[in-house]
Amino acid sequence: MSLLFQPIQFGRLKLDNRIIIAPMCQYSSKNGELSFWHEQQWASYALSGAGLCIVEATAIRPEGRISYADLGIWNDKHCEQIKTLLTKIKTISPTPFAIQLAHAGRKASCDTPWGAKKGQYQPDESKGWQTLGPSEIPFQNSDNLPIALSISEIKELIDDFAVAAQRSVEAGFELIELHVAHGYLLHQFLSPLSNNRNDEYGGSFENRMKLTLEVFEAVKKVIPDNFPIGVRISATDWVQGGWDLESSIKLSKALEKLGVAYIHVSTGGLHIEQKIEVFPEYQIPFAQEIKKSINIPVIAVGLITEPQQAERILQAQQADAIGIARGILYDPRWPWHAAAELNETIAIAPQYFRFQPRGSNHLFKTYPTKID
Repeated sequence: MSLLFQPIQFGRLKLDNRIIIAPMCQYSSKNGELSFWHEQQWASYALSGAGLCIVEATAIRPEGRISYADLGIWNDKHCEQIKTLLTKIKTISPTPFAIQLAHAGRKASCDTPWGAKKGQYQPDESKGWQTLGPSEIPFQNSDNLPIALSISEIKELIDDFAVAAQRSVEAGFELIELHVAHGYLLHQFLSPLSNNRNDEYGGSFENRMKLTLEVFEAVKKVIPDNFPIGVRISATDWVQGGWDLESSIKLSKALEKLGVAYIHVSTGGLHIEQKIEVFPEYQIPFAQEIKKSINIPVIAVGLITEPQQAERILQAQQADAIGIARGILYDPRWPWHAAAELNETIAIAPQYFRFQPRGSNHLFKTYPTKID
């Protein structure tokens, strides 16, 4: 039997299969609000057959956005909009949705990837604002100088994560993921390359890890008991002297003690001088080593594009679930095609049942939809 199509448990949340739609920023919001783009995109995710969809990095406060076009959940209007959309989605699919809570830190105030500016806006520009970070160290020399957060501002930041988590539950998400990867604020506190503080949040490994653990505990405290919280990390900065695999293993063990539901393993994004040789499965060795060290599920991600490839990773016990990102944008029915290739069954909406491929009578099973 295919492991990719076996159930998996993230805390109290049981998934039908181990295909995870990994978070991908859509840069399609105005003032952090949902747009029609999100409506069609989330519906497409819901109909894909994936076991879980984690929507894009969602800012806990306005200055936490990567760009002016990022999604947010820092006010009640955002919460109500998302709640309305997730309620609609539940009429067409039982796929659980998760949110990735994020703050971009020094990598905020940027243009969209397809914008003309190709970098950060200045704080005095209409689409820009002052960036924040653990220290006054920019991502690259051409960037704005971030303001180092004070202790009192860090406490406010932790509170904002907690309030955003409460709104996430109210909106109807079934899992919360904390974004501690790709060079954004929580990762910035972890890495000695971006954190040169000399207070309780800097210096030693334990101090640099402190903010991530405190955010996790604050979120856990304000949401329902046993509500699953996952954490996405960058397992290495790919720069000598930076955050590395050994540090990631220690952090993962600390999070496991606090009750994290899973560790989602990516890499990089912290330093402009990172040296990454990108090839299929290039991040898998990091997931594998972290999996050996903890007893909770590990999600692997990064240039995993083929069903047999995903299955091989699971069979080799290099990870417990597979994150698919750009692959699902290219092929919104990737899980269907994976089921066909691996000779497995996948649940789909009954409106699609007639399109079952000839000779594959076992491929689809249906779930009820609630279309009036």
